[in-house]
Amino acid sequence: MSNSAESPTFTPDPTTTRSRGTSSSLRLQCPICRETFVTSGKFREPTCSGCGFAISEVNEILCGLTPNRQLYFRQFIREYEMVRAKEGRGSSSAAYYEALPFRDLTGRNVWQWKIRARTFRDIEKCILPEIEDTHPHGCDILDVGAGNCWLSYRLALRGHRPVAVDLLTNEADGLGAAQHYVRQLPRTFPRFQAEMDHLPFASGQFDVVLFNASFHYSIDYERTLSEALRCLRRPGNVIIADSPFYWRDESGRTMLEERRTEFQQRFGFRSDSIESREYLTPQVLDALADKLSLQWRVLKPWYGIGWALRPFKARLFRRREPAKFYLLWAKVTDR
Repeated sequence: MSNSAESPTFTPDPTTTRSRGTSSSLRLQCPICRETFVTSGKFREPTCSGCGFAISEVNEILCGLTPNRQLYFRQFIREYEMVRAKEGRGSSSAAYYEALPFRDLTGRNVWQWKIRARTFRDIEKCILPEIEDTHPHGCDILDVGAGNCWLSYRLALRGHRPVAVDLLTNEADGLGAAQHYVRQLPRTFPRFQAEMDHLPFASGQFDVVLFNASFHYSIDYERTLSEALRCLRRPGNVIIADSPFYWRDESGRTMLEERRTEFQQRFGFRSDSIESREYLTPQVLDALADKLSLQWRVLKPWYGIGWALRPFKARLFRRREPAKFYLLWAKVTDR
């Protein structure tokens, strides 16, 4: 980016080649039989030697979903894409994607991108420097729920090696939108259509797994987080960003019912074809920490005075507790 205020602050040695985790040596895991196999050169429909399942490729996006799982997610993907399109997501301009998350050039979802930008700034300021101190030549980062890949793009600009995962592959709001970053990067990053509970990657090859406004789409938090931990090297890092957090479970359940009622009125469906969890609570985080031997570091980005006053206004008008968006970071060592 030409805007110096948005340029990366971490610059690896440009003469250093990637010694591990390159796209040409990414180890994949079959979603059917769990056999591990290694790609060679460019991805061209790698095939499992155990059961013969082929990870197909369309427009440089690899599909790690089995036919049964593609059918399972079909309605969710169709409804989600419909909602996102009506919300005005995406653009035909590469400049729109290159400006994210700091500016929404369409002006359609400015307040949401302001939240994403503030969160990313805190990741840059409070989390990445510490990780980068121990990885001076960049990290292998799994971006789960990558959407239009803006975060993978930003991480690549910092010298890291992202792998983007999402269910959506369209060119407006899914993995296909990564085409808009090509002119700013020396090479594209791998993109996989896959589900977060069955990642098509062999164990222990990422330094960071980052859920970017996506963890709350999990059906089973423990299963999802266990799968992320499987993919991590030790020591490694798990980061959960921009998933709704409520102090009281009742507030989350009320939000969920309000949201489904609104979707029924606006779009004609309740958006519950898959029963995802949708929000976090202190009890949920404590349970995950206990079961998976994690210790959460909770960062609270500053979204402005108006955002900070929302809980007080909610109590004044006897409304439900508003959602918070915290940054959750866990360092993972050998267990």
